[in-house]
Amino acid sequence: MNKSQFSRYEISRILGARALQIAMNAPLLVKISSDELEKIHFDPLKIAEMEFDSGILPISVNRPLPTKKEEKLKRIRTKSEDRMSEGEESTEEEIAKEGEIMELANPDDEADEAEEESGAGEGGEE
Repeated sequence: MNKSQFSRYEISRILGARALQIAMNAPLLVKISSDELEKIHFDPLKIAEMEFDSGILPISVNRPLPTKKEEKLKRIRTKSEDRMSEGEESTEEEIAKEGEIMELANPDDEADEAEEESGAGEGGEE
């Protein structure tokens, strides 16, 4: 593995993954003396870097590459969409012709209507 064939983001991802494995007591792939381990303070990231530089890491990188298309993508309009829009327009016209304009209710009007209904109800019972 060369550092030149990977981007810096891929290198950091590889080193981080391997350092995590080393931190979880995975076996080291490079023979390192105890003096060297003490020198780098048993740092899993430094050990992973040494393994990466030696080129023996069994970690691969999958790069999804885009495919080239020569056509521009266009939205295909279907007949059902045309029919729906025509149907919606006719429905809106019917509602506009037949519909009533509703006014806001006033609390005074509602109180008057309630008194009339209660008065009518009492007179009907006698």
